[in-house]
Amino acid sequence: MSTPQLDAPLYPPLYGASFGQAVKRFFKKYAVFSGRASRSEYWWWWLFGVIVNAVFFLIGSLTGTTSVDTTEGFSAATLGNPVVTVIQSIWGLAILIPGLALLFRRLHDTNRSGWWWLILLVPLAGPIIMLVFLIGDSRPEGARFDTQ
Repeated sequence: MSTPQLDAPLYPPLYGASFGQAVKRFFKKYAVFSGRASRSEYWWWWLFGVIVNAVFFLIGSLTGTTSVDTTEGFSAATLGNPVVTVIQSIWGLAILIPGLALLFRRLHDTNRSGWWWLILLVPLAGPIIMLVFLIGDSRPEGARFDTQ
């Protein structure tokens, strides 16, 4: 029988982080832009975000209404529940800063400045290049971004 592991310190990246550890660290390091985040920390959080948004979409679809409005010659279709949409918007705003912080820390782990996030502004190629960066291996040189 093994003894339970104490929580790892927050400043180094947690390689091999579990789903729960990654989500917990995301919130504990809410607006920490320095340091590094391992691939597992980043992608487990990303999966959590997809699941949360899928739940919002499902609830909105099941409880909302669908309508098509052709007033004034314009056509607009709506789907979903406005209450769920507001809650989802609040959720999105709440995770905006920590999401950017996690992105910066993941870029640091690949030995890149967090300012590389600006490449996302380049249409088509930017997101593809960012994906390559984010799935890349950790580099020991990224330790230069660590602060204790």
